[in-house]
Amino acid sequence: MENFDDDDRRVLSIQSHVVSGYCGNKSAVFPLQTLGFDVDFINSVQFSTHTGYPKWTGQVLNEQDLSELIEGLRYNNLLCQYTHLLTGYARSASFLQAMNSVIKEIKSKAPNVVYLCDPVLGDNGKMYVPEELLSVYKEKIIPLADIICPNQFEAELLSGIKITGIETALKAIDHLHSLGIKTVIISSTDEGFNGTNKRLMTIGSSELPGPSGQIRQLFKLEIPRFEANFTGTGDLFAALFLAWFTKTKFDLKTTMENVTATLNSIICRTFNHANNKPRGLELPFNRELQIIKCRDDILEPKIQFFAELI
Repeated sequence: MENFDDDDRRVLSIQSHVVSGYCGNKSAVFPLQTLGFDVDFINSVQFSTHTGYPKWTGQVLNEQDLSELIEGLRYNNLLCQYTHLLTGYARSASFLQAMNSVIKEIKSKAPNVVYLCDPVLGDNGKMYVPEELLSVYKEKIIPLADIICPNQFEAELLSGIKITGIETALKAIDHLHSLGIKTVIISSTDEGFNGTNKRLMTIGSSELPGPSGQIRQLFKLEIPRFEANFTGTGDLFAALFLAWFTKTKFDLKTTMENVTATLNSIICRTFNHANNKPRGLELPFNRELQIIKCRDDILEPKIQFFAELI
């Protein structure tokens, strides 16, 4: 992977969008822009809110819609301008197949582009996209990625390995490396993974070429678990990781520390904000991530939790 000058960093982000609240591109674009990246974004879906609300409405982009947008970019010779690609939620296998073609084309026009895939499949043992997306991710999408950041459940689906602790997590990571993916991050672990339900663990592994051969970086980092569910944290994690991994020149330890510091600050502020509102954490609107109010925490993360070598 190549370093890029600050003025040349441009991301194409393809993932979901909500009118009100924060998930998908609404979670990703502002942090990336705050950290100095130009961002062009395509919304795979446009919903009124995320699906945790009692009702949501909106539109789903299909493969023809995506192809039409890409045609405009292609005609104006813009596909070669991207230094980074970021993909997240897709709703259908046909859209994912079209996205695969887009990624291949951009990689052919911009060979040094860094591609981070957030393989949004599900969480807590349950898929929330159609099952046929899994084979497309495994066979088409993730082999193109430089970086992937699945949660524990998604890492299990993609690797075929049940993760019950560090040892099996590393087996799953090694399997994903064997597909050609240089950097694999399990962004969060399930309850009880580390013997307690009170902490979340992030596990990161990177195999990048160095001056005297391939360099392996392998770290874990734990942060407190909040007694609430927040939507959009995975999308935020992916965007922050892409930004900081670039800004630190692919220093995995520092990247993990910066990302989790910002994420923890935003969740903490959101948790306190919700608890000070009528009906508190019960209402999904109260649990929307307080990203804008945490601009300073995005720019200058306050490190409280440190990555440890595995």
